[in-house]
Parts: sequence; structure tokens; C-alpha cells
Amino acid sequence: MDIKDLYKLYQQHPQITTDSRDCPEGSIFLALKGASFDGNQYAVQALEKGCAYAIIDDPSVNQGDSRLILVDDCLQTFKDLAREHRRQFDIPVIGITGTNGKTTTKELIRAVLSECYNVMATEGNFNNDVGVPKTLFRLNEDHDIAVVEMGASHPGDIKTLVETAEPNCGLITNVGRAHLQGFGSFEGVCKTKGELYDFLCRRECPVFINRDNEHLMRMINERKMRGKAEADFYFYGQSDNPDILIRGEVISCAPFLKFRWREQDADAGYTSDWMEVQTHLIGAYNLDNMLAAITIGYVNNIPFDKINHALENYVPTNNRSQLTETEKNHLIVDAYNANPTSMKAAIDNFRLMEVSPKMAILGMMGELGDVSQEEHRKIIAMLEEAHFDEVWLVGEEFEKAVSHHSPLTSHLSVFHDVDEVKAAIAQDQPAGRYILIKGSNSVKLFQLPELL
Repeated sequence: MDIKDLYKLYQQHPQITTDSRDCPEGSIFLALKGASFDGNQYAVQALEKGCAYAIIDDPSVNQGDSRLILVDDCLQTFKDLAREHRRQFDIPVIGITGTNGKTTTKELIRAVLSECYNVMATEGNFNNDVGVPKTLFRLNEDHDIAVVEMGASHPGDIKTLVETAEPNCGLITNVGRAHLQGFGSFEGVCKTKGELYDFLCRRECPVFINRDNEHLMRMINERKMRGKAEADFYFYGQSDNPDILIRGEVISCAPFLKFRWREQDADAGYTSDWMEVQTHLIGAYNLDNMLAAITIGYVNNIPFDKINHALENYVPTNNRSQLTETEKNHLIVDAYNANPTSMKAAIDNFRLMEVSPKMAILGMMGELGDVSQEEHRKIIAMLEEAHFDEVWLVGEEFEKAVSHHSPLTSHLSVFHDVDEVKAAIAQDQPAGRYILIKGSNSVKLFQLPELL
């Protein structure tokens, strides 16, 4: 059965489940495989629970039931079906990837566009080769626009995802030294993230670019030199470069980001008045994310006052750039993930915040491969220069890095894991402090806010 025939079947039974524990009546079960499971083993059970059909890729599964549909590869079929579904809708599909800030940027874009449109956007962390198809299947005839986040940890990941989602505009937030164990090098990161540029430029689709980001500009210029960058480019940034359409400047971070922005057109010799926005986000580094959302809103005809309304009322969730006030402390929680780029930005921003006293609890950064120790030592050196009142470092990589970094100042402590941190909190009872909490999700620092 080819994809178009399978899609006709889906139209008759418009719900796909990949979990045999959740089998709505009349749905289609798709047997995905994982490191510790094989959905083929549950296909018959899914039919018994109410699924109308089950798509499998293991020919040894009982074929006596006509409701079992055998394909070559269930994951590829899932992606192909999702792409066929996406093609039913002639709406803007915005693709977003990047090393840092892609989820926050996606949420800001959703907020801005939702002022005037019915927006479908990626939920949670559904940004991989299973999550993107699931996101696309949420599209329906009521949606005016879609925002699809795409993550990557290995070469070719973005190519696969853009060929599934087929975005017709998009942006890369930035590129940094993350997942180097999978990518092999920083150039590997650039090549993989750049697969979004390749797709959009090949189709002459609009591309939104941070004009001040030297890596992104190099990636675009390389494609121009190869004659592979025929597209409409919309630039945003903080400099006075005449190419920039939407320009912004930080006003303050005390502690929330306050900034101003304006539209400018060098060709027309026109510049609008500055507009100020008070946000609920921590970090000057979030200005680039704000400007990306403004630019996309501007191009999609969102009025300026509605853009500002959306940004002023956006409140972050999921441990991303949040400030939480507890009975004891002020917590700056960014414990969802960490890599050298985002860690340095968080430390630098915390250093600039006009608050006191300052304490940082930082978890180690994962998946850095051979450069892990080098990057952790750089973070320790940066912390030494920041002169925070107290620093707690958590995880084996920081333990190793500290052993090679001496002398250390007395305000810095090292913990093997989050359980040791919990014990220290119970003993020391930190209070009256501004505390930055950041680290890779695997370190589990997200368990700490309730204790502080």
C-alpha cells in the first residue's frame, strides 16, 4: 500500500496512536521501535483494544488479519504520512532550529502570531523524528499558520525533519558547541543546522536571520557563493547595520529584560519611533529571540501594538529563563538544558544583573565528547572572574575540571550529584539570595527549586 492509499485510510480513521496503552476506538496503531521496545509486539493487542488498523514492519507478526498493514519501515511511513497530511494545508509553516533559544523563540512567535491568527505550534519537546510528525498531525482546517520546532543531535537530523515538515519560511536561532559527541565538531553543528537554510533557499522561501550573528551570516554567504541562496532575507539585530529590518536594544535587566525596538528601511530612508517592551524573561540574551518573533510578526502583518502586547504578556514555563520568588529566595531557573554557549550567556547575564547577594548552582554539560573537560574548565574560569558570592558546581565533569584548576576561591564548592546538593541545602538553608540554577537536564537540578 503506497502513502497516498495509506493517507486515504487515515482520512477515514483520522487518529494515529503509537502507544498500545492508548488505543482510541477506530484509531490507527503505528508500531514504532525504541531502544527498549518494539511496537510490533503490541500490534495485535492494539487491534483488540479498539484500533481499526495497525501498521507494522515486522513480517513475523501474525498476517492472518487484514487489519495488519505491513510496510518497510514504520518510522519512515510515519514521517511520509505526516508530510502528506501537511500538504493538505496551504498555510505558512515556519521551521525553527538552533543550538539555543529555539523553544523560547517558538513560544514568542506563537504568542505574537496568535494576536491575529489561529496558530498550531510544537508542544513540549516534540521536535525530533517522532515529535515532528506528531506535531504535523495536529494540523486541521481551522489553523492559519504553523510553527514547527526541529531539534538535532546527529548529522542529517535537520534534513530529515525539513523534508517531513516542508517549511516555507524559517530561522536558525544560533549555532553553538552542543551535542558535539554526536556532531563530531562545531562545523558539524553548522552543517546540520544549515540544512534548514539549504531547504528554504532551494525553494526560494523567506529566511529570517540575526544579522549580527557571524556564524549564521557565514553560513548564508557560503550558500550565496555557491549560488544556492535564492531567497527573501529578513534581517534583525542589535547593531546599526543598514540591512537590518527590525533593530532592538537592551534597556535594562533588573532582573527582567526591558528593551526597545523599531522598524527601519534603509532603502526608503525610513525609521519608526522606538517602542519599549517590559518582558517577563530573564536574560539580555533573550533580546535576539524577541527580535526574531517581532520580525516574523511584522512580515505577517501583526500590528505593532499587538506585537508589544504579546511580548509583554508572555510568561515562560518549563524551567526556561524563569524568575521564581519563594519564601526564602529569588530563583532564576534555567534547568532544562545546558551547553557551553547557553551556560556562558546565563553566567554573563547573571553577572550583569543589579541584584545581591548572588549564588549560582550549575550542573555539568552533557554530550560534549572530547572537548568536555576543556569547556568545563572555561566555565570555571569564567565563574572565577564573575565574583559571585557563592558557586556550587554539580556533576562528574565539573569534579574532574576542578581538580585541574587551582587555586580555587573559597566561595566555590563541588558536588557529585543532585542528592549531595539537596543534603547541603538541608544543612545550610540558603536564604535571601538570588540563585541561578542551570545545567543539563540529566543532572536533575529541576528538583531543587522546591527546596529553595
